[in-house]
Amino acid sequence: MRKLLLTASIIAIGAAVMPASAETVRWARNSDSLTLDPHSQNQGVTHTFAHHIYETLVDREVDGSLIPRLATDWSVKADDPNVWVFKLREGVKFHDGADFTAEDVVFSLDRARSDKSNMKQLHASVESVTAVDDHTVEVKMAGPSPLYPNNLTNTFIMDKTWTEANNAVTVQEAGSADDNYAVRNANGTGPYILESRDPDVRSVLKINENHWAETKPAVTEIIFLPIADNATRVAALLSGEVDLVQDVPVQDIERLSNTAGLKVETGPENRFIYFGYRVSEAPLKTSNITDKNPLSDVRVREAMHLAIDRNAIKQVVMRGQSMPTGVANPPFVNGWTPELDAYPEKADIEGAKKLLADAGYADGFTITLDTPNNRYINDEAISQAVVGMLGQIGIKVTLASRPVTQHSPLIQNEETDFYLLGWGVPTFDSAYVFNDLIHSKEGHYGAYNPSGYSNKELDAKIQSLGTEVDLDKRNATIAEIWAKVQEDRVLLPIHNQVLAYAMKDGLSLAVHPENQPRLYNITIGQ
Repeated sequence: MRKLLLTASIIAIGAAVMPASAETVRWARNSDSLTLDPHSQNQGVTHTFAHHIYETLVDREVDGSLIPRLATDWSVKADDPNVWVFKLREGVKFHDGADFTAEDVVFSLDRARSDKSNMKQLHASVESVTAVDDHTVEVKMAGPSPLYPNNLTNTFIMDKTWTEANNAVTVQEAGSADDNYAVRNANGTGPYILESRDPDVRSVLKINENHWAETKPAVTEIIFLPIADNATRVAALLSGEVDLVQDVPVQDIERLSNTAGLKVETGPENRFIYFGYRVSEAPLKTSNITDKNPLSDVRVREAMHLAIDRNAIKQVVMRGQSMPTGVANPPFVNGWTPELDAYPEKADIEGAKKLLADAGYADGFTITLDTPNNRYINDEAISQAVVGMLGQIGIKVTLASRPVTQHSPLIQNEETDFYLLGWGVPTFDSAYVFNDLIHSKEGHYGAYNPSGYSNKELDAKIQSLGTEVDLDKRNATIAEIWAKVQEDRVLLPIHNQVLAYAMKDGLSLAVHPENQPRLYNITIGQ
């Protein structure tokens, strides 16, 4: 009955929008942007939507290379290796007609690194941002930071005057009920202008006729339709109610590939799926062990690692559409090695049971696993599989499944004992993983580390990566950090995602390694 109701609702939505055409693309995926405040959430769906309205200083091409966007050139200052100089694009205007200048960049970078921003860890080494003139900005770092431009691909530039006039200077704090004008309204420099928005239902973007790019997008209108239910989303494509589905369920790839009038593009994503857990000494909130925390013992975490059959998850849950991994770091990323990536080819149940017994939990224990059910490919099904696998060694898991809008705050507010999360690495460097997931939760670091894991020696090494100019020395430090992370089983990685986009014939859109397709890059008639 639920599916019938969902199908009826999407048909109603389809009837309300314009017919598909070369100018209009109706884009469906499994969840919506969490907010329009561009510095509030460090989350992929939110960034993907924002890239059509706002712009960054630099961007990343499908092949992973950095390309100019609002900055036309960037370099280290000749007489000061601690300063990055950004030359800004001239003649750019915000959607309301205001000129884009250096003061907007200064304001935006300062806002992005403010306390409530969930982007602040990307700018942890920034000491100050200064406008030299209307089209030149200098960013002074705490020390030489050769990779800093890599951190800017999801830091969006806002109009200082517009933000101040609408009392939106303070960032909406992720995981809170904070609100501001920028949460529901937008004024960027991007190729599309927000025309309307009904969160979790429908958003409409119209082409920005005054955009600075010489070549205008083939798509002049985007109708974005979050459709959480897999069957309904696929049905909408098959019936012609949508033109592009970003999150194709793995079980439907072959069928859609063989359907006349449709095609499917696939490719690896720069994102890993993992399980995190509370490892601090305090007892778990959801366990029958009430005097201590079983997960604070590395032997228990090692047992969980051995109990997971990643190849079975690939074959049964993911229908072959995943890349099993033993490290929370995709092959795209600096610091990845085949040795780190090694994982048990099949579950070692007896070995895992022995480790649990050695740790004093021969009878196992209970725990609740929090999982999103509309964010990653088969996220809830992956969690269900892991519940069964851990049950084989005596860890009795209760599954709590929620939409990502309810799941994310549990992690950010440290309200979960055990959880599934996915993590993309837009900088293509291991420091991005360390800063958010491994470093102690303090200051600019550890935004997505609710585990209580804290190693001050490791923290110092992580922070040193931001200003180390000797790349060989820096890579050696990265290797040392990974060795300790793996030894302590800080995270429980499962696989790297493989993406599939399904679309009508006549549309062409390459799979983006960060799963952040830019619909202004769609070509039509090819």
